[in-house]
Amino acid sequence: MFKGSIVALITPFSDGQVDEDALRKLVDWHVEQGTNGIVPCGTTGESPTLSHEEHGRVVEIVVKQAAGRVPIIAGAGSNNTAEAVALTQHAEAAGADAVLHVAGYYNRPNQEGLYQHFKALHDASDIPIIVYNIPPRAIVDILPSTMQRLSDLPRIVGVKDATGDVARVSRERLLLGSDFCHLSGEDGTALAYNSQGGHGCISVSANVAPKLCSEFQAACTDGDYASALKLHDRLMPLHVALFLEPSPAGVKFAAWRLGLCEAEARLPVVPLTEDTAEKIDVALRHVGLLN
Repeated sequence: MFKGSIVALITPFSDGQVDEDALRKLVDWHVEQGTNGIVPCGTTGESPTLSHEEHGRVVEIVVKQAAGRVPIIAGAGSNNTAEAVALTQHAEAAGADAVLHVAGYYNRPNQEGLYQHFKALHDASDIPIIVYNIPPRAIVDILPSTMQRLSDLPRIVGVKDATGDVARVSRERLLLGSDFCHLSGEDGTALAYNSQGGHGCISVSANVAPKLCSEFQAACTDGDYASALKLHDRLMPLHVALFLEPSPAGVKFAAWRLGLCEAEARLPVVPLTEDTAEKIDVALRHVGLLN
């Protein structure tokens, strides 16, 4: 089962190109800091603005650099089912441990359309699939009844839940059982999510605070919610600050401040305003990552 602090990894750029050296260093750093899994080429990894060649290359680099030390859940989502199949098959061939697939954004499929989309992905490969449910971005919501149908397919093994509904995990656990993997997709609600049976979080903040995010998840796993709450309160200003402007501009700026990579993102994401940059600096100091 995938669990704990799983980073939604940024894709570092330099002069418009993927910075492969920085990417490799990020993977090593996350392993050293206790990150429990890595998701390359998700939304935070700017998958919408990666070419197919870049997307494939990033997945290959991350899998090779991780070398089995932590599981790799490759982002492979698309609202074009055929494209999603191709990305899935590439991730499987590259050696990823699983793939992450978002609901069909923009074309707004109904529940049957969502089911058939994920079933087609399931049937096209032998790799485990995590379903990404994020209505604020995809517009459509994968309802618990549809998630139950999907869970009957043997290689659909979990969900990344970014619905914002902290009761959703309880509703789905009652329908899907204990073997399904429930991961929060929101740092700020991960405490509430885990307290109701969640297994971890695919995290943006873990890009810059991996050790603290891992310690927070470990406390939740151990049932030590007093310690988890203290870590949550320490991290919460960072969770908020990183999303004051469209992501991943905030987290890339924070990564740059920590010397991890350049702050460069691709259009239509633009550099932060000075006011937001100052607020992120304040949050980094509150967490103890900056002096």
